[in-house]
Amino acid sequence: MDNSQRLYGHCELADLGVLAVRGRDAVAFLQGQLSQDVTRLAVGTAAFAGCHTPQGRVIAVVRLLPAAEGIDCILPQELIEPLAAHLRKYVLRAKLTLTDGRGALRVLGIVQGGMRTLRAVAAGDAAAGSGAAIAREAWRALDIAAGMPQVYRATSGRFIAQMLNLDCVAGIAFDKGCYTGQEIIARAHYRGRVKRRMQRFRSLAPPRAPLGPGASGVLADGRPFEVVDAVTLADGRVEFLAVASLTGEPLAGEPAAGASAATSRREAAIEVESLPLPYALPD
Repeated sequence: MDNSQRLYGHCELADLGVLAVRGRDAVAFLQGQLSQDVTRLAVGTAAFAGCHTPQGRVIAVVRLLPAAEGIDCILPQELIEPLAAHLRKYVLRAKLTLTDGRGALRVLGIVQGGMRTLRAVAAGDAAAGSGAAIAREAWRALDIAAGMPQVYRATSGRFIAQMLNLDCVAGIAFDKGCYTGQEIIARAHYRGRVKRRMQRFRSLAPPRAPLGPGASGVLADGRPFEVVDAVTLADGRVEFLAVASLTGEPLAGEPAAGASAATSRREAAIEVESLPLPYALPD
């Protein structure tokens, strides 16, 4: 059973913020910049979307919520200004504003009846959250169990959309028009060449080095990995999402003279168990 089914309450997500996009051209502008079909957003449902470089690399993963006269983009606070700066390069004559909601809006995680969602509420609205207060790390653990993609400053620009499973969480609309990075993302989709994807793991022992976003290492089966998000468990082990090859890749490519380096890599490999995701990865 998903732990969220046993919870009712709210979580203050103080590390997340809101980039408020307002104006008559807000929807049309974001439609040309994000991988989500912005014209189909449903009120009360936070939809995933990616903002990408022309090479298809994910600058930020955002959650989109319809708002009065525009759209709220929820993402890590540390990426709001970099994302706004990136988007401003494409505004040209569009009638809209891009505003950091810090001080005016705050982000709440709401869980009720086994369903989790996000809300952007007024900073001073003390009545916005109901039920028990949920710890931030407990909410992060639910995100990881749900296989939810995320990008932080340390990983911005590191992955293409499918490496983060954005296609598996309805974060890419393959039937919409063009947007920045669309050609690369569509090519990877239709040619089926995504060999590395985000997967869920749990270390069998407390790791010797921190496993935060952007940390990299080698699994015991020889596959290199890069951490997307992680949470430390009560016993010191770490549950994490990481981008790695979908099949075992033995340590290879080191010449005979590099045997000591290969041995060091094996000794530094982390023992993990693979955990299921709530969605299937494409073949």
